[in-house]
Amino acid sequence: MDKSQCFELGYIERSHGVDGAFVAVFDVDKPQSYNKIDALFVERGSQLVPYLVRHISTGKGNKFVISVEGVRSEEEALALRGSVLYLPDGVLPKLKPNQFYYHELVGCRVEDSKLGLLGIITEIFSLPNQTLMAMDWQGAEVLIPVHDDIVKQLDRTNKVVKTTLPDGLLE
Repeated sequence: MDKSQCFELGYIERSHGVDGAFVAVFDVDKPQSYNKIDALFVERGSQLVPYLVRHISTGKGNKFVISVEGVRSEEEALALRGSVLYLPDGVLPKLKPNQFYYHELVGCRVEDSKLGLLGIITEIFSLPNQTLMAMDWQGAEVLIPVHDDIVKQLDRTNKVVKTTLPDGLLE
């Protein structure tokens, strides 16, 4: 499995106890939706390494204590600290046709209703009050708010995000 078939679930914050358990932070909209996962992928270098989940328990907010097969000591858990966790896209809840997950936007071309094709979305920034798409446009990074008035549609087949940009955004 490679990253293009997965979404970022969160990261390993620290070890928990001496039996190899760790605290994971799930950086997703509804963390409790993932409290029954039976496997996950841990990014190690440039590889995604699969781990079977032995036990998962809910902590505070978006934190979970997890034990996985193959990690049996505090030292082994400490070696995973800071690693990014992934799950296959297939475990995501199905969306309505006009909805999308933010990670789906990265790598898509932006096509504006007035200006045509503009550039490629390189990154998504989730800020406390707003989510922004970073787009490379004419050698500069442009930040586009992800809002219903601006982002109209995602064409998954052609990897195109259709927008109606506000006047002056690219100036």
